[in-house]
Amino acid sequence: METRKLGNSNLEVSALGLGCMGMSVGYGPASDKKEMISLIRTAVERGVTFFDTAEGYGPFTNEELVGEALAPLRDQVVIATKFGCKPDPNGGPALNTRWTAQDSRPEHVKEVAEASLKRLKTMSSICSISTA
Repeated sequence: METRKLGNSNLEVSALGLGCMGMSVGYGPASDKKEMISLIRTAVERGVTFFDTAEGYGPFTNEELVGEALAPLRDQVVIATKFGCKPDPNGGPALNTRWTAQDSRPEHVKEVAEASLKRLKTMSSICSISTA
């Protein structure tokens, strides 16, 4: 598997990553958890080292799934997660209308980063603040 360096860091990941949102939300009902854990671990066996998730996928359940699947392989992979949005009290039932409020205050960033790290069963992660 080819690899890429992220930015100016020495962080190197597989050129092919795995976006995990659809395993929990977005394209119909959530997929079978055991099957998705197997799929994620098989991806690692085949050289994938970059996995993408977000607190809003589920919400929260996708980070939990990715965290559980990758816990025994954590030293071999990089997990990217996103935060910065929060539930909109006036939003509708669809995913794209529920998590539309934004909150990038430093105290919120600290709170959601700590929560994401717990769900991902890890001590470090790449985090980005959604501004879309």
